[in-house]
Amino acid sequence: MRTLQVDLGERSYPIYIGGGLLGRAGEFFEQHGLAKKSPVLIVTDDHVAPLYLDTVTKSLSEQGYRVVSKVVKAGEKSKSLEVFEDVMTAAIEGGLDRHSAVVALGGGVVGDLAGFVAASYMRGVSFVQMPTTILAHDSSVGGKVAVNHRLAKNMIGAFHQPKMVLYDVDSLQTLPIREVRAGLSEMVKHGLIWNAAFADWCRQHTADLLALDPEALGYGLTQGCSIKAQVVSVDEREQGLRAILNLGHTLGHALEAIGGYGEFLHGEAISIGMAAAAKLAVNRGRDLSIYEETVSVLKGFGLPTAMPQQHDEHAIIAAMMHDKKFKEQQLVFVLPVEIGKVEIVADVTLDEVRRVIAELKEEGQHV
Repeated sequence: MRTLQVDLGERSYPIYIGGGLLGRAGEFFEQHGLAKKSPVLIVTDDHVAPLYLDTVTKSLSEQGYRVVSKVVKAGEKSKSLEVFEDVMTAAIEGGLDRHSAVVALGGGVVGDLAGFVAASYMRGVSFVQMPTTILAHDSSVGGKVAVNHRLAKNMIGAFHQPKMVLYDVDSLQTLPIREVRAGLSEMVKHGLIWNAAFADWCRQHTADLLALDPEALGYGLTQGCSIKAQVVSVDEREQGLRAILNLGHTLGHALEAIGGYGEFLHGEAISIGMAAAAKLAVNRGRDLSIYEETVSVLKGFGLPTAMPQQHDEHAIIAAMMHDKKFKEQQLVFVLPVEIGKVEIVADVTLDEVRRVIAELKEEGQHV
């Protein structure tokens, strides 16, 4: 088992990464002093529940915890105010109090949804992340929790740090290949923004990661979580440095929104967004190799890097203008300076975005 620490003073918490951890959930809860007299609510989805809900429930129950659960439909559409209300109802009916904990057992959608419930219920109760996807190695760390609005992703949310992250890598073995590829997009992102050597390691170990090799996965996830933890420890509420974690997200979130949160997986949309950011950086004078290397590593994982033909630039830009990063008719982008280093650029014009969309659509025609 590998252990990392997110250093946030009194809100600091550990990230545990290893095999067999879900079956030891009760042990970790007791170790971290989570109350036994108050009910625990596990939020999961209908893909994860048949696989792991009984394991976690049994472990907590054997340690003396009273468990209630709420199962939502798998997929991004569950990150909605309607489903949020359903989970809040389950919390109220389950008798949760101020000393209760809400557990997110699943991927990024479940983590964001359950975290927003934890942040809102009685103005905030304890929260535990138990990610079961590769993508969630990013979303489970850092305390960003939210639901989507039909016009914009993650527009309704809060910062609410977990008490711990319990990352059982054995759960990743049941992921479909499309989910694996999408999750590895965020792993690559951490290398692209922070550590060129790690980005190169991802490229060299593409086959091992896609095959879910335990050693490669353990190392890659630890490195990704470590980078995220370092950034969040410096800037918890995204007042500066933390914004670099949004590489690919300005355009990626727009693609998710116009696709109805069903056409693209998050990692797929972010992959296209990272290619767009690299192209934009080249258009602003950076070396062409940045774009070529970015696209090469993403394509190696079978991720999309071209702009979909079916969505016109007006719909994409309209969605981007609803993004939290749109200010005074200009967009804030995270752009690569070189592989492993990025900058936050606050003066990207809509004309620049239109050019990039057109160029990436043209790339798609040559695929």
